[in-house]
Amino acid sequence: MVNKTLNYWGPGFEEDVININVGGLRRRLSSSALSKFPDTRLGRLLSCDSEESILQLCDDYDVSAREFYFDRNPGFFLYVLHFYQTGKLHVMEELCVFSFCQEIEYWGINEFFLDSCCSYRYHERKLESRHHNWDEESEVSSVDTSPDEISDINHDLLRYSTLRCGNVRKRLWLTMENPGYSIPSKLFSFVSITVVLVSIATMCIHSMPEYQGVDENGNVLDEPILHKLEYFCISWFTFEVSSRLLLSPNPRKFFTHPLNLIDIVSVLPFYFTLLVDVTVGSDSELGNLGKVVQVFRLMRIFRVLKLARHSTGLRSLGATLKHSYREVGILLLYLAVGVSVFSGVAYTAEKEEDVGFDTIPACWWWGTVSMTTVGYGDVVPVTVAGKLAASGCILGGILVVALPITIIFNKFSHFYRKQKALEAAVRNSGKKDPEDVESISSRDRDSEALSESSLGRGSPDRRGLTAGAHPAP
Repeated sequence: MVNKTLNYWGPGFEEDVININVGGLRRRLSSSALSKFPDTRLGRLLSCDSEESILQLCDDYDVSAREFYFDRNPGFFLYVLHFYQTGKLHVMEELCVFSFCQEIEYWGINEFFLDSCCSYRYHERKLESRHHNWDEESEVSSVDTSPDEISDINHDLLRYSTLRCGNVRKRLWLTMENPGYSIPSKLFSFVSITVVLVSIATMCIHSMPEYQGVDENGNVLDEPILHKLEYFCISWFTFEVSSRLLLSPNPRKFFTHPLNLIDIVSVLPFYFTLLVDVTVGSDSELGNLGKVVQVFRLMRIFRVLKLARHSTGLRSLGATLKHSYREVGILLLYLAVGVSVFSGVAYTAEKEEDVGFDTIPACWWWGTVSMTTVGYGDVVPVTVAGKLAASGCILGGILVVALPITIIFNKFSHFYRKQKALEAAVRNSGKKDPEDVESISSRDRDSEALSESSLGRGSPDRRGLTAGAHPAP
């Protein structure tokens, strides 16, 4: 066993010397130098008493030669040697700050040991990296789309090669999915947008009394032309969502996409109300169920969200809101604190004036309207103290609302560029044959396998090691 071979870690180990091989760079270190820092990786080697504990700290070892092998950056190991000799760590300028953090974390060296000449510069670089300019980051990240997203697109396109009439289905799917894919896709997008706008206009016109009819029982009837337009729009939406479902390369993934869920929600209320009318009766006979039906009919307003499928800006806005929940949460927190404070002040100053500030909850409406700079003017203070509180509320609202706007706008710009790059990637991928995509993917897999095999070979010195180098149990 290894613990029998490592008996030289004894009371007199201060004069022993071990060999450290880092990426082909071989250096000798005394055990006394390592024992000064027992919490580091090399210092913990002195307390190892089994083969498993040694292999947890290094990649390979040769007990007979007292040599330990590490697959790490050999250039950085020179700074590690200097640390064991002097007790001070210096920053390696060639490494970025995050790579430097990873290296010192691997060797078990704390940032506390940074020398005074490098400590300030290191923490300054670390702070700059955390607060990197978002515009520059957006420019870099929007040049190419995420490799995972491109890989998902190629993987979906490869599915068509195994399906019947796969090439035709792929082109139809890209025509319906990407408005910039071809001229037919632009025409389809134009028709779809027109139908959405007609449906919204129909719903708005139907709410006007002059376009509503009444039967002999007093029930409101739809205008015949509006009724026909509604049926036409529903027929188009049903055709659109069913076609996408049939042409989708991954039906299971289809129901998890937000835009597809919007398409489904836009048609379900119509069929639900139609089913209720056919099976139960009119709204006047339904009671409470009739109110539920009216709510479902009002859900038709969500059809406007279908425009997001054909608008890069709306999709980017959705992604911005999704990834800006921290900023939005901070904004709501600031508004809540400001409304609570200024509402209390206004209540104290105006409660005797009978102008609408009767209770603190009643003042919350005034505080919310003032903090958001809307200013309806339905409730206004009349005393000097109340007006001063209102002035502070308005000025505070301007500052609070303006704070996270720049961050949110920069994120929107980032996601807009990324969405445009993704659309371009879909168009380029869709114009390739499945065989071409498959060959590209196979080349990518081959290159990944080649890089993994080259990384697995280790350093030149370790290639000569065999199982015979280990002590026999």
